[in-house]
Amino acid sequence: MTETASDPAPGAAEEPEAKRENGDCAADAPQQLEPPEGGWGWVVMLASMWCNGSVFGIQNAFGILFVSLLKEYGSEDDEDLRFKTAWVGSLSMGMIFFCSPIVSVFTDLLGCRITAVGGAAVAFVGLLASSFVKSLGPLYFTYGIVFACGCSFAYQPSLVILGHYFKRRLGLVNGIVTAGSSVFTITLPYMLSGLLKRVGLANTLRVLSVFVFMLILAGFTYKPLLPKPVSSSKSGSRCPSLNRVFNMHIWRSLGYRIWAFGIPAALYGYFVPYVHLMKHVEERFGADANKELLLTCIGITSGVGRLIFGRVADYVSGVNKVFLQVSSFLVIGLMSMMIPLCHVFGGLIAVCLLMGLFDGCFICIMAPIAFELVGSQNVSQAIGFLLGMMSVPMTVGPPIAGFLRDRLGSYDVAFYLAGIPPIIGGAMLCLIPWVEARRRRKEAQPAAEASEKMLEIKSGAQVEVKPEEPESVI
Repeated sequence: MTETASDPAPGAAEEPEAKRENGDCAADAPQQLEPPEGGWGWVVMLASMWCNGSVFGIQNAFGILFVSLLKEYGSEDDEDLRFKTAWVGSLSMGMIFFCSPIVSVFTDLLGCRITAVGGAAVAFVGLLASSFVKSLGPLYFTYGIVFACGCSFAYQPSLVILGHYFKRRLGLVNGIVTAGSSVFTITLPYMLSGLLKRVGLANTLRVLSVFVFMLILAGFTYKPLLPKPVSSSKSGSRCPSLNRVFNMHIWRSLGYRIWAFGIPAALYGYFVPYVHLMKHVEERFGADANKELLLTCIGITSGVGRLIFGRVADYVSGVNKVFLQVSSFLVIGLMSMMIPLCHVFGGLIAVCLLMGLFDGCFICIMAPIAFELVGSQNVSQAIGFLLGMMSVPMTVGPPIAGFLRDRLGSYDVAFYLAGIPPIIGGAMLCLIPWVEARRRRKEAQPAAEASEKMLEIKSGAQVEVKPEEPESVI
């Protein structure tokens, strides 16, 4: 009877295999602590909000710095200088996302606090050095590479650390944190315009350096609660295992693979309106049209959308949160196609209001979906690889739209085509809930069979055991 009870039940050996095929690392991870849902987490939330606001507020306000750079190093009418100067901002934004896979590795190895503080220090040095540059060339290095890489190392841990403190309220907290970039995007251009007029470009960059320096202080608040991923390296080895450096478990999850390729596919047309809308308005309605009003509408409703849909996401169970992203891609794709059809400026305002609202929906639930797909132990690299893949369509999409405008003489076809990728990407994401439900059924089946077998063994053992006969007194 002892040997029968200790043998593994049929199907029990299949369960770990099923989990490995689907990227489930829960069996290898240490016991996770329950997030406190508040406490010091509110301080962490405010620090993360400042990080998001500073990083993307400065990046989104590059258009204000762009004009000042043209005046500083040449003329606003110099087409060659305009092209070279625009690449400073494009390189900076692209590097933030391109570095994300590397940042995720450092976050797993060193933790959120050290990674964020080190990145903020690098960003501070890069931006401060940019204020002393006397020509455009060095800005590619100081602003486009050093500052941007530092921002990338400071930004990603601010998303990962939230999962240490929140689970039930993670959607709302992510909405508040990502709304920080909307607040900075709306207010920072006005502040920069005033500073550039009063103190000049160099001193304005030094003022922005103070904003970045505060990211160092914000990073110190990122006290980790969850244990680091377990290293499978042999005892005595000082080098971490390759599986810990590059977490390949996440790619075994079919749901994550669909998500990681579906979102970049949608982004080929996603950012086209944000880049070319102002020029289209100028061509359609004249140079005197209030183009800034459209940007303000997008910024305000994007912030509102992050708060609203972040809260809504807390009431949507599991990976079904992905349907919120599907709806955001569908609406933004349709609104992109509506832009050429708007011959009244009021119609464009309505389009921008809806685009901003659902842009906030898309951004605020990225981290909660990553937590649902791969778990808190693997979320750092899951977000990092996704952001890295997003850098390609973000860089390629708008130039293709600009090429179409130069060839065809208007932006109409570019906007029509820009609406297609978000719709296709959203359709791909619809597969994720079905795939995850199928995975859970496959994992539950061996466990149920093993339980039934154990019950049969126990019941059989009870039948076989007979009561012992009493010893004879003779």
